[in-house]
Amino acid sequence: MATLRLLDKIDNPADLKGLTKQELEQLAAEIRQELVTTVTANGGHLASNLGAVELTIALHRVFDSPRDKIIWDVGHQSYVHKLLTGRRQRFASIRQYGGLSGFTNRSESEHDPFGAGHASTSVSAALGMAIARDLSNDDYHVIAIIGDGAITGGMALEALNQVGHLGSRICVILNDNGMSISPTVGAMAKLLSRVRFDYRYRWAEEESKRVLSALPLGKQIWQISQRVRSGFKGLIMPTVFWEELGLTYMGPINGHNIAELETALTQARDYRLKPTFVHVITTKGKGYLPAEGDAVYFHGVPAKSTSNKAIPSYSEVFAQTVLRLAREDSRLVAITPAMPEGNYLSIVEAEFPQRVFDVGICEQHAVTFAAGLAAQGFIPIVAIYSTFLQRAYDQVIHDVCLQDLPVIFAIDRSGIVGDDGKTHQGTFDISYLILIPNLIIAAPKDENELQHLLYTAVKSKHPMAIRYPRGSGLGVELDAELHEISIGKGEIVRQGKDAVILAIGTMVAPAVEAAQKLASNGIEATVVNARFAKPLDSELIIDLARKIKRLVTVEENALSGGFGNSVVDLLQKSGVGDTRVKSIGIPDEFVEQGTQAILRAKYGLDAEGITKQVLELFPNR
Repeated sequence: MATLRLLDKIDNPADLKGLTKQELEQLAAEIRQELVTTVTANGGHLASNLGAVELTIALHRVFDSPRDKIIWDVGHQSYVHKLLTGRRQRFASIRQYGGLSGFTNRSESEHDPFGAGHASTSVSAALGMAIARDLSNDDYHVIAIIGDGAITGGMALEALNQVGHLGSRICVILNDNGMSISPTVGAMAKLLSRVRFDYRYRWAEEESKRVLSALPLGKQIWQISQRVRSGFKGLIMPTVFWEELGLTYMGPINGHNIAELETALTQARDYRLKPTFVHVITTKGKGYLPAEGDAVYFHGVPAKSTSNKAIPSYSEVFAQTVLRLAREDSRLVAITPAMPEGNYLSIVEAEFPQRVFDVGICEQHAVTFAAGLAAQGFIPIVAIYSTFLQRAYDQVIHDVCLQDLPVIFAIDRSGIVGDDGKTHQGTFDISYLILIPNLIIAAPKDENELQHLLYTAVKSKHPMAIRYPRGSGLGVELDAELHEISIGKGEIVRQGKDAVILAIGTMVAPAVEAAQKLASNGIEATVVNARFAKPLDSELIIDLARKIKRLVTVEENALSGGFGNSVVDLLQKSGVGDTRVKSIGIPDEFVEQGTQAILRAKYGLDAEGITKQVLELFPNR
């Protein structure tokens, strides 16, 4: 019979309280083994969770969840938290369809007081909960755990500013490993780096107090020294920054020493004069040598797959095209908010380090920074995931489109992204962009068309958004020469007389497959690659609608306000209202986690689903 692990005895945080030092070390090792086994099979965030094992154990030994509110910024490093809060038996289902979320989720457990998937939200949420506690005359603790990448985000700094102003009793824990997905960039990163590698201040303070306490008048001398403490501290280490904001700084703390963590967290818990800021130093990927050696690669591990690795992803084709265009035009620059590896801009940076800018987790700044470059004659490409562009909506409107500045938005991970779940699905970008004047919106049918649309965007001299999916391309041949595509013009990829399937982006390929299935039922369908959600190819659409009175629109985007809505609106305004139209897309709901294939089938965004919808236009067949 197999020996029962310590981990198998942990059903809730209270089970951690009586464990010895040796048992805690054994538990940490077992958790790391569980993480490696499960995440390498399912995919997910490995290195970040490996680095947070001891911190999570200490948190749950010092605080009393769920009464105390433990809020994980982003939530991608909460796997250990899930294992210790009653979800161990379901852990193998993480990131699977119908399984545990890869992020914190309020509907999943009472131990998840705030759901997340985007960065820099934890301090704001924690402050809100602390104020709610105070107004309710309650006395629970509120703890926000935020990484050194997320704390550079404007929202986090805005929240810290108000935390210090209000003086509300919360504990902010900085999990500092020098990384977000990629190494953390910016002035804040340099400041933290000085602290991370220099323990001299804490040692000097402790040693000075010990020596002075043994001398005559030592106590008085120590009290006087404390009056100039902030100045001395600022000279030795830049921790005064946090104290000037109104927080009491504690640290830096060894984030892999449970006893040291518990001491610091207990002090922070019991300190009631001001909000506290606990600086914890951790190693991303700790305890698993491959992840320690390459924390960028092991940040997000893909699930085991049998896919054809020879076919490049859309992201790779995007970056190769940007590199090609950058060689041809010195005005072209690329900007990414902390995603140089995810969108493959690292290959452009290797050749043009002065023309690729990783601005950190600062999406609003990324867009307005690009607007400034465009205003001075440069051609900026903002490479950003669809779900993260949502965070810079005002900047897209006010700073770019209002001034008709030629900023190119390369919107990666558009449509259904899969296992990351509802916080990361890129199913809203057509809808939230389509109402903005001056903005061109396009989506390629394949990776070859992507490179031509990028070339078109560079030549357009207007703001243009190009959305493309996560994952491999279709394996089509890439043209050697780039050419412009006429803006607002679609193409007929298959002729038919009985119905029209008007598809955009990823939906063109399944629409063609559906047309082949329909042909076996005696229905010949025209398939149109719309290419542009804005401006629409009005002439082509109206002409087809007048000739063929049955039309289906297909988009991997929300139906509300999307491509299909625009087509219906066009037909009504053009007096072609007698055409029967069906629209296939995402209904009014958030898309849960699951593979792209499972989710596309669920929403009818595959050949079978499209075929079914077209057949419903022929009730007598």
